[in-house]
Amino acid sequence: MFKPDLTRADVTPERFWLNRRKLIAALGAGSVAGGFGLRAAAQEGLEPNTWEQITNYNNFYEFGIGKEDPAQNAGDMSVDPWRVTVDGLVDNPDEYALDELISDIPTEERIYRFRCVEAWSMVIPWNGFELNKLLAKFGVQPEAKYVAFETALLPDVMEGVQFPVLDWPYTEGLRLDEAMHPLTIMATGIYGRQIPNQNGAPMRLVVPWKYGFKSIKSIVRISLVAEQPINTWQESAPSEYGFYANVNPEVDHPRWSQATERVIGAGFFGGRIDTLPFNGYGNEVAALYEGMDLRENF
Repeated sequence: MFKPDLTRADVTPERFWLNRRKLIAALGAGSVAGGFGLRAAAQEGLEPNTWEQITNYNNFYEFGIGKEDPAQNAGDMSVDPWRVTVDGLVDNPDEYALDELISDIPTEERIYRFRCVEAWSMVIPWNGFELNKLLAKFGVQPEAKYVAFETALLPDVMEGVQFPVLDWPYTEGLRLDEAMHPLTIMATGIYGRQIPNQNGAPMRLVVPWKYGFKSIKSIVRISLVAEQPINTWQESAPSEYGFYANVNPEVDHPRWSQATERVIGAGFFGGRIDTLPFNGYGNEVAALYEGMDLRENF
């Protein structure tokens, strides 16, 4: 059975991470049962980022364009109660209370590499569940080929939406087979704690083989559709941001190289490593794109 990561019991307490990592290094990455995401990190010599790094270095333009802005400005967003609209090509369209919608889906820990399109990276221990388990509740109809997502638009607390940086609300999308892949999760926590507002509370998408902007935050709408949706960054700058956004060191951004990445927490100049195709998850996901030109479909 495909099991990409560890369980919560294995890894949740942050204070145990350093000693655990030393043990894993001594055993050798290949000898650890399960835990694909953790092995991928260990093979690159990366330590999981701290809670402080993960929660204070963010892109969430609704709360400002600086990396520290979301942590400073997102605190007033209320996430309880939270409702999610499900529509499109599903048998069970409705507006759902999130706590009721996901209450019967067990969460687990997923330790994933996170690669931003801006050429920086982290390793993050998410808590969440496979998106396919949520989609199964909706009754996906055969005509559905894509899943579209929408972020909350709350002008009273999201001061960033006062500025035309992007066309609000923020939207994203996946091909249905990408959404159904077991590596694709909905995250509701980090390090066993409730996910903070600046990281996408109360629920965000995480697709570890794609650039971070694909992992849409604070989701309020999930739509099953037949046609490929146009996503916010793709619409804003189509020559720079494509629909797929698979991590690819051989396809540069027009304004910078994607061959290497800066590891947050490792120093600005001393923390660069080579970027891996599909962010290191190629063995699991490359088959999804067999026969596709990944330069054309960037």
